[in-house]
Amino acid sequence: MMQQHSIPTPYMVGEVHFYTAESDDGAWIFDCGPPLKEGRDALEKTVDFERLRHVFLTHCHIDHYGLAPWLEGRSGATIWLSGLDLAKLVRREEHEAKTAELLHSLGFGPAFMESMRESFRRTTVTPVDFSRYRTVENTEPPAGLGWLACPGHSQGDLVWLSGDEAVSGDVILRGIFQVPLLDLDLSAFEGRFRNYEAWCDSIPKLGSLRGKRILPGHRETVDIDSALVDYATTLFQRAALVKRHRRLPVPDIVDEIFRGRLIDPFFVYLKASEIVFMLDFLDDPKRLERSFSAVGLMDRVAEPYFDAISDS
Repeated sequence: MMQQHSIPTPYMVGEVHFYTAESDDGAWIFDCGPPLKEGRDALEKTVDFERLRHVFLTHCHIDHYGLAPWLEGRSGATIWLSGLDLAKLVRREEHEAKTAELLHSLGFGPAFMESMRESFRRTTVTPVDFSRYRTVENTEPPAGLGWLACPGHSQGDLVWLSGDEAVSGDVILRGIFQVPLLDLDLSAFEGRFRNYEAWCDSIPKLGSLRGKRILPGHRETVDIDSALVDYATTLFQRAALVKRHRRLPVPDIVDEIFRGRLIDPFFVYLKASEIVFMLDFLDDPKRLERSFSAVGLMDRVAEPYFDAISDS
């Protein structure tokens, strides 16, 4: 059974978890925390670096993967991630530039784009030795470990499977609407990644995790059905607000909803990410309806769903 460990962070989401496990060939960890002293201290207290063989990442957001480069110098561990996340790290500067272009295409000005490029630089830690990194699409993970690609929050979202346990990162959380972050389509390094479509396609995969012990990246564990229903209900409530302004450019929708209360460019970016997700839902609500019907949950979200898409 995996052991949960928590690290305090200065981020809005609060503390982040990583998990340790023992195997026949040594120690494993799942996610590794942010590149902060608190994260390094937590790893040094709980991980035997001499025995550490594998680091399995759920996704490459700074609070989950930030200490992976530091671990390169502390252990001989292999670091596992999705191919899309590895591409973003390898092509970091190109990713920053093209994401800025994407923001421009949505109506954001040069000053905002530059502030976001600076934010991406602060929240991206580039590995020193890429030879330690393995992608799940190209290399078979150790025996007894499986994975599911469940994009939506990010493109590289992975759920790691071991027996009756599933390490879910930010894919399944209790009481948190895990923002579907606006990003470049990393499969082509062009255009916008369609978080909404990806999330709808991930729902049946998440449904297959019923009965497993969910080990989330934040807060306490939650069952799959409750997590999906809560996420969708929040989506519908927020989409109803966005619907009133859907013909406006994205920056104007942010201003209309928040009335100038958002100053920090990163928070504007988070809300813009949500709004784009809501707009995609409003353009194709049937896609979500099909996915929720496939996992038998449509009846639990029907009322807020139809309220959100109605013309009244």
